[in-house]
Amino acid sequence: MNRKKIMPGTGGDRYIPYEERTGDSSIVYFTRDLSPEGLEKIYRRINKNLTGKIGIKLHTGEKKGPNIIPRKWVSQLVQKEMPGASIIETNTYYEGDRYTTEQHRETLQVNGWTFCPVDILDEQGTAMLPVGGGKWFREMSVGKNLLNYDSMLALTHFKGHTMGGFGGSNKNIGIGCADGRVGKAMIHTTPGSDDMWDINTEEFMERMTESAKAAIDFFGKNIAYINVLRNMSVSCDCEGCAAMPVVTPNIGIVASFDILAADQAAVDLVYALEASDRKELVERIETRHGLRQLSYMKELKMGNDRYTLIDIDNHDATICAKEAVKDVVPFES
Repeated sequence: MNRKKIMPGTGGDRYIPYEERTGDSSIVYFTRDLSPEGLEKIYRRINKNLTGKIGIKLHTGEKKGPNIIPRKWVSQLVQKEMPGASIIETNTYYEGDRYTTEQHRETLQVNGWTFCPVDILDEQGTAMLPVGGGKWFREMSVGKNLLNYDSMLALTHFKGHTMGGFGGSNKNIGIGCADGRVGKAMIHTTPGSDDMWDINTEEFMERMTESAKAAIDFFGKNIAYINVLRNMSVSCDCEGCAAMPVVTPNIGIVASFDILAADQAAVDLVYALEASDRKELVERIETRHGLRQLSYMKELKMGNDRYTLIDIDNHDATICAKEAVKDVVPFES
């Protein structure tokens, strides 16, 4: 494709209120229970299609990163609900604790991801997956070992992100399944550029989303999404101990069979917070034009931005985002 003839969309800095959205609706489950038990409880709502060999796409973090999903939560989930599952990851594009497979495995040991197999998907090379309907890519380079799995659980720590504005399921899969040298370069860097991060704002969101679509289409119905809204720094977990201090209150966990609905609900819960509680994270999302992730997922028909929010803590009552966060207290470090 000739990149000069392709133009990114716009509007990534504008939040679209629920009442302005159109189209079909999906189901999103919600719990305030931020604990191993809460994670298990919500997982059981979306696990029916997770069969065969299951990969848990998890951001395992840089060394001693403070904000990642607690390993105890994941260990208990694997032990009780997902015996035989593997955590799946890829090496990073930037030089750091997970740049090479050797460095990555050392970091996994330091962070305690030792209770089940961890498959570094690009350890044995890469594979190309088609991108249906994409405008930037016809195919995406992923870690070859991804093709060994029958099902995927995207278990995502929802937070801010330096380039993406926010990191939800879309970022977890789109960046996290692309291999560390080829796929991530396709998303981040114009060929021949001296700046490895020169692609940003709406174009970056679209490229990342097309990468996610390649992996999602590979799994078909055998994929589900969980976003954990806890320790939501404006910085990604890839920044480790250098991440900005957390100031956004903890909210809960959302889960869905629909990636767009899962990410949209997580964003809506943040926007439903009091202005003083959401200020920093919303600023990060909008200044990076991160909301283009959502509108582009809708354009690519990856899911619905309208949904029914089911409160599994209260007899499956249907609630809105504002009701879900009404008892949230300001974050205390």
